[in-house]
This record gives sequence, structure tokens and C-alpha cells, in this order.
Amino acid sequence: MKVLLIRDVYNLGRAGEIKKVANGYGRNFLIPQKLAVMATPGALKQVEKIQLAAEKRRLALNEEMSGVAEKIKGLELSFTAKVGETGHLYGSITQQMIADAIEAKSGVKVDRHWIESQPLREVGLHHVKVRLTFDLIPEVNVTVVSEEEVEKAAKALKEKEKEEKKEQKEKEKEKKLPTIDEIPSFTEPEQKVDQE
Repeated sequence: MKVLLIRDVYNLGRAGEIKKVANGYGRNFLIPQKLAVMATPGALKQVEKIQLAAEKRRLALNEEMSGVAEKIKGLELSFTAKVGETGHLYGSITQQMIADAIEAKSGVKVDRHWIESQPLREVGLHHVKVRLTFDLIPEVNVTVVSEEEVEKAAKALKEKEKEEKKEQKEKEKEKKLPTIDEIPSFTEPEQKVDQE
């Protein structure tokens, strides 16, 4: 079936375009959600009007979301997870987890559907795109680290802190010990012998 898109539909097209879609997709999703109408001769006469309205909406939305994009762009997120011997995670880092982390770190509420990524199942750095609008797609950096590595790093940090404290105490002891010149002499003062 042919439909005329009233709104921008991700992975399908922009408002004002005529697209051929499966009957079920058109009748059960696009038309009830008011994203499209059937491509009738009457609807086709309104293409220009729909395109102008959509362009105004698109510009307003891009302007509104540009501030959000600046806050999100280049954001560094990190997750810890249990990892198997092959380097694959037990479970995954989901789109919802990434959206929650973005909100916690930047204060910007992001819908999980805006995250353009499959669930992350491997350790390492991942560049994840966040589709705010058709034109605004900032990228965030997601680092996935194994819990074992975090524990090892924490232990190493504790060991380093202990070493530093030990060295600090030794330096303080060295400072407290008086030098030979500072030690008062315990010898008795010389007595003058009178020669008579």
C-alpha cells in the first residue's frame, strides 16, 4: 500500500514523502499513530502543505534539541559487568541502562529508543549514537569494564596508598631523629684545677 507520511518516521522517510509499505504496517501502525495517511488523490494535493508544516516542526525541534546535543556530545560513560573467559559479558549493557546513565551524568532525559545501538556484550570502548532528531545525532563514549579488572585496580590502588603511607611515616621518623650535632653532650664540664 502507498502512504503519504505526515511526520518524519525513522528508517522510513520524512514528512511529505510517498512510501510503499506493507499493508499491516500501514494500517496497524502508521495510520493509527497519525504518522501517515493513505496516498489518495486528495491527500496528494496536500503534499506541499504537509512538507512546509513538517519543515517548520523540524526546524523548531532542531533548535530545541541543539542544546541537548551539546550537553550529550562526547559524554563519557562507564559500566562494570561480569565477564566470561572469552571476554563476553554475562548479560548486556542495554539501551535503557545507557539512557539512565546519560540522564544521571548530564541531567538530560533521553528515551531509550533514541539510542542507536544493539545491547553491548563486549568489554571495551563503544561509540554509541543518540538520535535526537533526523539531523542531530550526537555520539557518547561508553566504556565497559569487567568487575575483575575493577577489583584488581582497587587492590592495586590500596597497595599503592599503603606504600605511600609507609614511606611518609619513614620520612617523618627520619625528620624526628636528631642529628649528632643536635644531641646534647652528656660529658661533665671540665673542672679547672687551681695550681697553687
